[in-house]
Amino acid sequence: MNAAPSARPPVAAAFRAVLRREFAGFFRTPLAYVFLAVFNAFAVSLAFFVGGLYESGVASLDRFFLYHPWLWAFLAPAAGARLWAEERRQGTLELLLTWPVTVWQAALGKFLAAWLFLACALVITLPVAFTVGWLGDPDAGVIAAGYVGSLLCAGACLGVAAVASALTRSQVIAFVTGFLGCFILVLVGYGVFDELLSGALGSAAVDEVRRLGLWRNLEPFTLGLLDARPAAYFLSVAFAGLGLSAIVIERR
Repeated sequence: MNAAPSARPPVAAAFRAVLRREFAGFFRTPLAYVFLAVFNAFAVSLAFFVGGLYESGVASLDRFFLYHPWLWAFLAPAAGARLWAEERRQGTLELLLTWPVTVWQAALGKFLAAWLFLACALVITLPVAFTVGWLGDPDAGVIAAGYVGSLLCAGACLGVAAVASALTRSQVIAFVTGFLGCFILVLVGYGVFDELLSGALGSAAVDEVRRLGLWRNLEPFTLGLLDARPAAYFLSVAFAGLGLSAIVIERR
């Protein structure tokens, strides 16, 4: 006699419902499609017209990924601003938490949905990789590593944006705050910023601060190196932001 199939846990089902609800919510407004189009347009324009990807004569996407931290510093706060600020502004946060999920599970569902949205923006840029493959003979492994690093970088920026969204009811304030936080992380590691810090902190301290920069941690991926240290950095920033946002919402 066959045993009756066990019912799905209500918590797991509710978590998936939060994930689907939040992910679908990004595509209910035309603004999401505008963000995707802007990201794709700027990614291609910066690579070909500013980075000189075609003129370099090298079948590589390192100049393409060079500008991704700047792009994520803008798009991730734009996507993350609605995570909590919109719920608090509309007064639907209490309704969401009546589902059989904890604040932490709801926060994880929202975060993963936003990260999937950013992954969609990255997928749209795949024709650039196909174009480079058609024009030359690039290393597919290096390109794949670059995309993995870019997605991890997007998650780190989203972690900053999640904290900014949890602190306010206004999406505009959340976006500006998240953008400023990501912008600082992008600047860390660049030459001009390093020179300013070296005069105040010393060269030894600057070397330690430089490791917190988004581009410094993305660079190994653009070279085809799947290093555990930069991956751990991106994931630490992402999930630290997720945890802090959940703590803020839980206390409020």
